[in-house]
Amino acid sequence: MRNFLLLLFTLIFSFARAQQTITVPANKQTVLNSISKQEKELITISDKVWSYAEIAMREHQSAKTLSDYAEKQGFNVTRNVAEIPSAFIAEYGSGKPIIGILGEFDALPGLSQKATPYKEALKADAAGHGCGHNMFGTASLGAAVAIKELIASGKLKGTIRFYGTPAEEDLAGKVYMARAGVFNDLDVCLDWHPDYENKANMQSTQAVVSYTVRFKGKSAHAAADPWNGKSALDAAELFNIGMNFMREHVKPSTRIHYVYKQAGNVPNVIPDVASVWIWIRDSKRSGVAETEERMKEVAKGAAQMTRTQVEFEMENGLYELLVNETGAKTLHKNMELVGPITYTNEEKAFADKIMKEYGAESLGIAGGIKPLEATRPDPDGGSTDVGDISYIVPEITLNATTAPYKSPWHSWVVVACGGMSIGHKGMLFAAKSLGTTMVDLFENESLRKEIRAEFERKKGNEVWKAMLPDGPPPVPKN
Repeated sequence: MRNFLLLLFTLIFSFARAQQTITVPANKQTVLNSISKQEKELITISDKVWSYAEIAMREHQSAKTLSDYAEKQGFNVTRNVAEIPSAFIAEYGSGKPIIGILGEFDALPGLSQKATPYKEALKADAAGHGCGHNMFGTASLGAAVAIKELIASGKLKGTIRFYGTPAEEDLAGKVYMARAGVFNDLDVCLDWHPDYENKANMQSTQAVVSYTVRFKGKSAHAAADPWNGKSALDAAELFNIGMNFMREHVKPSTRIHYVYKQAGNVPNVIPDVASVWIWIRDSKRSGVAETEERMKEVAKGAAQMTRTQVEFEMENGLYELLVNETGAKTLHKNMELVGPITYTNEEKAFADKIMKEYGAESLGIAGGIKPLEATRPDPDGGSTDVGDISYIVPEITLNATTAPYKSPWHSWVVVACGGMSIGHKGMLFAAKSLGTTMVDLFENESLRKEIRAEFERKKGNEVWKAMLPDGPPPVPKN
């Protein structure tokens, strides 16, 4: 009898706990219902953007698909933002607070892939969504629509603003938009990124700067009178030798990568022009700035040794991501409210097969929600133009599972999963988690103040300045 009573008590207690955990506030339930109602449309939009697979500054069909959907849902849409034809803003409501949410939609060159667990291009040599941005923009817009419906019904007050942000993979689209001032009046901004884990992001990214270093010399016949030439290629090679020797004398957080853009045309002509495309990364913008100055000294030395001239052309640069722990904790609670992603046996089999086909160990799919991490002083490799936004306004970032655990990012594996149900489930999870988090941000003024106070404390005296060349964005003319 005692054991029976103990079992009965345990069952009652477990049932009571379960009842508590599924209690969802009314406005958050409305968000969940809205995204469930939009599910088919969101999957259709994501799959369209996936099939378009347009690269940086050329995302015309993708931007039109997303902005048309926003307009259909009652948003006021502004296109051609910051002189970028594929950038747009969709806004609804009025007054404060103004909560922003970012959406990307650019693809990567050369990653075309069918939604199959074996490698097969959808279109030879074409682009593919190896970073899952087809799902990124779609989920963020779905969350924005859910909030718009709450504002329209009078259950929330303020303004929801969706940013269609092109060219994240290359050319720093958000930085051009930030230079135009379109984020300045936000109270809080949210974004997410496809991943192989579900977590509220607590890690920063690397700051980076991109330069073309161009050497100019004098051409001559390489056999008849090489003494009359001044080899720009010699200068470029000496420059890279210098940079490679410098690697021993920079901090472990520093990363330096380069390729030759110009190196001459034929061997029997002394090259009068040569150029190197170089990226410098570090955990902090200040670290990048220090190595950047040393890079210029090395280049000037190479020019002096070869009697050539050197020019520096900054392509763009990105800040590191400023993590907001207060915002991340709020997001994490809402991810737990939404609950883990579950997968069918077919989806698990797909994940196993695609990792084996890639040549990696199959570790399943991580549908659970990871605990909050401690922020590491030096982040893993990688940079994003979201970092610049995080120095203008408090930024909260979500990662959502859209591919098998430990998937190789920027690969055909991610492209394939982003075009089928594994990716779709992660996208819908992201939309629900972001939408419910925005409910808290609209409803809770003291939370917004806490988030802002942490932002101001961490930013300190840093004044954001766009690391861009003068002039308009590098939009292709055709």
